[in-house]
Amino acid sequence: MPVDAISVLHQRVSVPRLTGPAPTLEQQETIFQAALRAPDHAYLRPWRFLVMQGEQLEALGELFGRAALADTPDLSADTLARFQGLPLRAPLLIVAISCHQEHPKVPTIEQDLACGAAVSNMLLAAHALGLGAVWRTGALAYHPLVKRGLGMADNEQIIAFLYIGHPAGERKQVPQLNVDDFFQPWPPQA
Repeated sequence: MPVDAISVLHQRVSVPRLTGPAPTLEQQETIFQAALRAPDHAYLRPWRFLVMQGEQLEALGELFGRAALADTPDLSADTLARFQGLPLRAPLLIVAISCHQEHPKVPTIEQDLACGAAVSNMLLAAHALGLGAVWRTGALAYHPLVKRGLGMADNEQIIAFLYIGHPAGERKQVPQLNVDDFFQPWPPQA
């Protein structure tokens, strides 16, 4: 596995199929410290993170199931079980929450972006440690019942459900992109 920063940045991929065991406490500490180094205008630290393993994942699955039933009361048993099983896709799940603060120079979008950068740092740290991780959101990240169940305040927003574990199978190969397709000088050259 790569350990230098540039290799980690160039080789990181999302790993949707994860297995246990959960990252060790030392690995978790490394991942958490990486989050706290994210760029953050005015040093607001506009984030908090809920860390879940084991029975906590099952409890989150029950919350997901209640949210799904609130939206669709006649949900099939199979579909309900799918919602309840979503958090069980990895041995460790981190809910990244942006905590909006009033600030004259830092709008909420910048605070959300700072929290997103913290999530990105955790993805990179997990990759550097030889772990797999995937950033997910979806409708449940915005569901009022899920937000209430997680004890969120009105000024908070879920930015990511970050799943972390060990890759189950080979890591996918991502094609090399041509930087010229995305980076151009400005103003355009005549």
